[in-house]
Amino acid sequence: MANNILFLTPQLPYPPCKGTALRNWGLIAGLARRHRVSLLSFLSPGQDAFLCRGKGKRGDFSPPPPLAAACARVEVVPHPTRTLARRLRDLALTHQPDMALRLASETFARRLEDWLAEESFDIVHVEGIELAPYLDAIEAARPRPLVVFDDHNCEYLLQRRVFLTDSRAPIRWPGAAYSFVQWRRLRRYEAQVCRRADRVLAVSEADAGALQELVSGLDVAVVPNGIDSRVYQVGKRPPSWMPKDALVFTGTMNFRPNVDAVLWFAREVLPLVQAQVPQTHFFVVGQHPHRRLDVLRRDSAVTLTGWVEDVRPYIGGASVYVAPLRTGGGTRLKLLEAMAMERAVVTTRLGAEGYPVTHGRELLLADQPADFAAAVVALLRAPERRAELGQAARSFVERRYDWRVIIPQVEAAYRSA
Repeated sequence: MANNILFLTPQLPYPPCKGTALRNWGLIAGLARRHRVSLLSFLSPGQDAFLCRGKGKRGDFSPPPPLAAACARVEVVPHPTRTLARRLRDLALTHQPDMALRLASETFARRLEDWLAEESFDIVHVEGIELAPYLDAIEAARPRPLVVFDDHNCEYLLQRRVFLTDSRAPIRWPGAAYSFVQWRRLRRYEAQVCRRADRVLAVSEADAGALQELVSGLDVAVVPNGIDSRVYQVGKRPPSWMPKDALVFTGTMNFRPNVDAVLWFAREVLPLVQAQVPQTHFFVVGQHPHRRLDVLRRDSAVTLTGWVEDVRPYIGGASVYVAPLRTGGGTRLKLLEAMAMERAVVTTRLGAEGYPVTHGRELLLADQPADFAAAVVALLRAPERRAELGQAARSFVERRYDWRVIIPQVEAAYRSA
């Protein structure tokens, strides 16, 4: 039975150039094949470049053609601006976590209320905890739609892990203090959001278990992150501009777990690799490099690309894809992208969390600098082994994490609610 579904997303989900947008777009595009899907979204800074000129269904824009084709209705609201002073004031004067205030917008609330008054939706699919403040408007709608809350990360767990990581380094104690406060506030807030939703989705069994620790008896449906494996096909030859022994990491580079991963790898692991393979070059591919990464610009063996139109040429040109994550939560779409492109992957156990992988079969796991470096060096020296791992990784993604496999799981979660 087809449903009339309204998606709320924290940013325009097309083009799908980062983790959140990849998940948003995969769900929207997949569900739109059998359901009527509409989208009310925030427009992040810089995303107006992706809007087409001319008149859309509202306002002076039209969405990118693939998004317009998938959705019956699309509207965007500008991302609200919060100054550092406002964030500090909110931190001191409210008991809300930062994520509950990040996307507070009267404009978005009014548009949502208008949509719910104009049209009867079967399901409102809330993509991320930042949009939880709009549950009031959804619950007030008549008839009341089913509320599906997609918790991209178990947010209290993520902040707890960041706190534990940052607390080990005195220079990071201010960040650790922030994460400690957010962790405690998120425990309460995330539990409240889960109780209000009719159906809660998590990206992994680990995240589902963490949410059930918050809310006893909570029924959580695991809907993993996925990709369209047809989009991630590796060519016969890597791009000519990539060196032979290229290591690649991809991700949004102002995200604290990614910043920590890159700094740890560049300082602790890369020198050990270069001692045995001197020509190794490390590519950090992703938008908004944080100023903490500026120190790496002086290293001739490291390239910070900033935003790139397409990450696939970089992934395809990697001899080894590295994901040296030491903190964070959820599951990492970056791993699926690399595995679908038949890259040999080295990551930490935390980096592979949520994926039922086996060390030595689909990828290699290492947590200590010497072990991580040894795994990378071994793969750089063994192209046959890289190919073997890459083929197993591609097969793993096709069987479990292609959107064609995942979308029926989302529909089953809707029905069970």
